[in-house]
This record gives sequence, structure tokens and C-alpha cells, in this order.
Amino acid sequence: MPAGAAVSIDRLIAGFPSLQGIDAAARHRLETAGTLVRLPAGSRLFGMGSPCQGYLMVLAGSVRVQKVGESGREIVLYRVEAGQTCVLTTACLLTGADYDAEGIAETEIEGVMLSDGTFQALLAGSAPFRACVFGAFAARLSDLLELVEDVAFGRLDVRLAQALTRGLAEAAAASSLKTTHQDLASELGTAREVISRQLKEFERRGWVALGRGRIELLDPAALRRLAAQGGA
Repeated sequence: MPAGAAVSIDRLIAGFPSLQGIDAAARHRLETAGTLVRLPAGSRLFGMGSPCQGYLMVLAGSVRVQKVGESGREIVLYRVEAGQTCVLTTACLLTGADYDAEGIAETEIEGVMLSDGTFQALLAGSAPFRACVFGAFAARLSDLLELVEDVAFGRLDVRLAQALTRGLAEAAAASSLKTTHQDLASELGTAREVISRQLKEFERRGWVALGRGRIELLDPAALRRLAAQGGA
């Protein structure tokens, strides 16, 4: 993993405000033992069965954490973005287990990497660092439970409408999304064929127009009304 300059403790605390109360010894350890890393988009941070290499505190960019089944189907578990850490990494460091999912850099990543030893020492000796770690762990666990509920009980048409309108909001002024049926299937935890059938139904209703690697939203208002049936 490529390493860069020394860690700026002020920047790290700005990205992780819960660290503001750390004492001088913990600050010194973070500055001297932490390593600033930069990774290009597409980098594989970890994979199924790989051991944990350290604790990454993301300052910029987005990491997609996904699970791939024996059939080849994928589901996106969550994303790690600026000011966040990976709950699977935390679990691996606490238990000594290997990863059971994979992490891919969706964009260029910048973050602070802590070795296993540094992580364990800060966890044992710094209450603010411990609160930061377990606060992030609890929040991500809640997200994963919500994902399980959505996949198990949520209506696919509603969840797909939510994904499309969320993507449109992120695309700002654009009226179309650069995505594939497989990307959406991985995002929603289902098969590509299922997504394709549902998109065809949206197209029949005049809500979307399907292109190669792109979906144009013709009637965002109708999609928003459907998306609202599933709440936030």
C-alpha cells in the first residue's frame, strides 16, 4: 500500500471530531506511528480470506465493501467515506480473523493507516480513540441491519426507484445516470436479470429510457413517488 507524508494530527482530528479530546500521548502516537496513504481508484484494499493489514481512517474518497457469493452475485454491504472507518477491519483486528468480504476503492483514497499494534495500543490507552472506534462500529452495524431488512422484506421496485432517485440527486444537474444493470443488482443485493425486468417495466411506464451503461430518468417525479412508499 503506497505511503506518503507524515500524518497531520490537526487534519485527522478535523476529519474525526470525536478524537478532539485525545491526550498528548495519544496525539504523539497518531502522529509518529500513523502513516498517510494514497491509493488510486480501483485499488483492492482487501479481499476474501486476506488478513488485516491495518486500520484505515479515511480522509477523502470512497471504499466500496462488498460480498461476492459462490454464484458470482455481489451485494454492496456499505461504503467507507471521509470521516469513516471499516467495521469489518475493526472486527478483524479485534478477533484476529481474516476478511470475509472485499474492499475496492471507488475513487482515489487518502487516509491514515495504523498498524495492528498501534491500533491496539490506542484502543487500550485512549478513551476518545476507543469511543471513535466503537461509535463507528455501532453506526455501521445499524446500517447493516437496515440492509438486511431491505433485502429480506423490501419491495424491489421501491428500492430500485430509491436507488435511481438517489443517484440522480448525486448527479446534480444531470438527467441521466452512468450505471449498469449489474451495478444496480450489486447495490440492491439481487440478480441482474431481476433488475433488468424491473427497469423494462419502468421504461414501459415512460419513467426511464435505457441505454448502454446509462439510464435516463424521464419522469423523476413518478420515481420519487414510488420511492417514498418505502420511507427514507
